[in-house]
Amino acid sequence: MMVASRIRYVFKDRRDGAGRAPVFSEEEIRIVRNFHKSFAQYRVTPLHALDRLARDLGVGKIWIKDESFRFGLNAFKVLGASFAIGKYLGERMGLPIEELTFDQLSSPEIKGKLGTLTFVTATDGNHGRGVAWAARQLGQRSVVFLPKGASPIRVENIRGEGAEAYVTEYNYDDTVRHAARYAEEMGGVVVQDTAWPGYEDIPRWIMQGYVTIMAEALDQIEASGEEPPTHVFLQAGVGSFAGSMLGYLVSRFGEERPFTIIMEPETAACIYKSAVINDGKPHAVGGDLATIMAGLSCGEPNTISWEILRDYADMYVSCPDHVAARGVRILASPLPGDPQVISGESGAVGMGLLSLLAAREELKEMRDLLQLDTSSRVLIISTEGDTDPVTYRKIVWDGAFPSVDS
Repeated sequence: MMVASRIRYVFKDRRDGAGRAPVFSEEEIRIVRNFHKSFAQYRVTPLHALDRLARDLGVGKIWIKDESFRFGLNAFKVLGASFAIGKYLGERMGLPIEELTFDQLSSPEIKGKLGTLTFVTATDGNHGRGVAWAARQLGQRSVVFLPKGASPIRVENIRGEGAEAYVTEYNYDDTVRHAARYAEEMGGVVVQDTAWPGYEDIPRWIMQGYVTIMAEALDQIEASGEEPPTHVFLQAGVGSFAGSMLGYLVSRFGEERPFTIIMEPETAACIYKSAVINDGKPHAVGGDLATIMAGLSCGEPNTISWEILRDYADMYVSCPDHVAARGVRILASPLPGDPQVISGESGAVGMGLLSLLAAREELKEMRDLLQLDTSSRVLIISTEGDTDPVTYRKIVWDGAFPSVDS
């Protein structure tokens, strides 16, 4: 474990990794992408090249995959929720997902056979909105629970998708347990992107659904005539998104995969803590998990994704909030010639960390370990737009969470 300006990290030499975790097959990836392409709303989200910023930061290339355009929901989470719900409905019907389209699943015929189901989830905002959207599109019901302190705008966005939404008095992880109890008592179906003993199928399907993002990004890079990325920055809450992206990179590139940097808020750094303890097991952090990176405010790792992150990630980083705020401001205020990207706090932490690695001498050891230099090609995924516009404006307009060392 190393510490620099409150940015804490663990670096793992690849020679120390056992490489035991399951990864995604090409067939699984094909099925997921075909399912998402069956949506009338499906569009490949933009991949922006920030060439001027790359020169300024001393790297060869920076790409930002902008998930704020995903299905008009301002975040990526719907990809996992929709595939998992589709897969669940297919299994209830005795039909494989590869034989079903989104239109078929939402047809009156299938609704008549299944009746009305209630999908239940806990969320910091984006996942719950994705579940609510998918449930409504399929003619089903949804109930969403949010942890204490949830943004009122995120709550209203979920209700706007037709869900019942309730803010609890618990932190995120206890809200997950509350949602699971509610579903059991009310006969609902839990759609959660974290796993626990006896609940693993749906989290695995959600992770498979996320793969569309990385598959799109690599296709876009290849179509531009560029070489694949050498570095990928991935943010983690419970780790499902990061594990999905890394699992795809392992499947596609094997030992030639990019350096992968896993980032979390310092108040909710359960993946980082697990890497520090380094006994092969996932470890939780407690408390209220307060952070501006609301989508990453999770204290207990997904046991499925943890195995992928444990075996294949290169660096685990605990980031104070000012890292994410710096990323929000950089993307909102592009250098001449670069496009503007509206990225929320959870989406921008990778940009913030990359900029600090380039600018701060005290982070030189991290930079050297990652071999970041003028030949590096960096991919960052902005997983959300301004899903909390009030906090976004405070950061961009008022300079909240300034980039200072403390």
